[in-house]
Amino acid sequence: MTSKLSNISLPLKLTFLIFSMVLNCMGLIILQLADANITYGELGFLESFKDLPVAFISLFAVGFINKTGAKKALILALAIVGLCSCLLPFVEVFWFYKLWFAIIGACFAIGKICVFGIIRNNISDEKSLAKAMNSVEASFMVGIFVVNTGFGWLISSQYSEFWKFGFLLIAALSAVTIFLLSKAKISEAKTLENKSILSELSGFTTPVVALFLGVIFFIVFVEQGFNSWLPSFYKNHLKVNSFFALQATSFLSLFSYAGRTLTANIIRRFSLPGYYMACMSLIVIILLTIVGIQYSDSENSKVLLFLFPVIGLFLSPLYPVINSRMIAQVDKDKINLFTSLIVIFSSLGSSVSSIIMALLFENQLLNFYPLYILFSVILLFVISLIYFNVSNRK
Repeated sequence: MTSKLSNISLPLKLTFLIFSMVLNCMGLIILQLADANITYGELGFLESFKDLPVAFISLFAVGFINKTGAKKALILALAIVGLCSCLLPFVEVFWFYKLWFAIIGACFAIGKICVFGIIRNNISDEKSLAKAMNSVEASFMVGIFVVNTGFGWLISSQYSEFWKFGFLLIAALSAVTIFLLSKAKISEAKTLENKSILSELSGFTTPVVALFLGVIFFIVFVEQGFNSWLPSFYKNHLKVNSFFALQATSFLSLFSYAGRTLTANIIRRFSLPGYYMACMSLIVIILLTIVGIQYSDSENSKVLLFLFPVIGLFLSPLYPVINSRMIAQVDKDKINLFTSLIVIFSSLGSSVSSIIMALLFENQLLNFYPLYILFSVILLFVISLIYFNVSNRK
């Protein structure tokens, strides 16, 4: 990592931490609103209000970021997140959650494009990019742990009715990050002017890019099955209370943080495709173990509480590793546009996964949850193999 990026790494990490907390409070909100007699069908589509605006706004965000600069755009996105976090504790109606997640999703689209652009503008080779991205995105896992642990403690305490006031702390952290960004010296990426988005996108219509976007879709598809719905699986199928369900999920984020931090420190020693496929193989092995326990020894199925989180150790490096490999091949002046495609397919993967998960929960098919995850991982494994084979022949 260059010294320039090292100087701005703290606000970038805090940015991902903040967005992680507001995006991954979905599991908490699903638990709380399900107790308030909101159906799983409605809650499943609530996820779409977060993800679909990310997809729709991403391409338009590129032009906005190019005009205002990554630094100003990122500060604006964080300011809106802070304001929304201040409002949430004082609104009770369900439709506001839809609006809230839509705004948060749009801000995340802007924020992620800005952060990826800043990193790419400072680093060129793919292994250094993988190190930087794993380091910054590790803070995303910290956000999941903080939101599950902090809110889990709050909803299990005597002050449980005031759980939404925890979002005021997120607003305060947003203010601190905005201050740090305003003081940071950030080099802006040079972008080409007077070219339409469609003409720029035509340069990305290759089999390699299409396969890469398919891999991104299914990585997030799998991740979403864990991040938002694992607490409800713990509570409804394994019969643990809400607090323990959230804390057990926090261990998933801890293992995920460890996976990305470890990857950032050792990735230079390995080839990116080899490292990626090794992680995929270990995920399949763990899931096969989980399925075996689930269907052969159901009385001791609570051991799943401790096996599911281990998957995070190997699942979490996939997204930054595959991104860094592809982003290193993209010209700096096109990185914002390319990142918008990553954001779009990530959000679509998240939304589709959550809708399918909602159907599983709505129809009381929780016994098939491990099989559903295993099938998704195998599909990702196959698409990843095809991608690496095609990209290596390029």
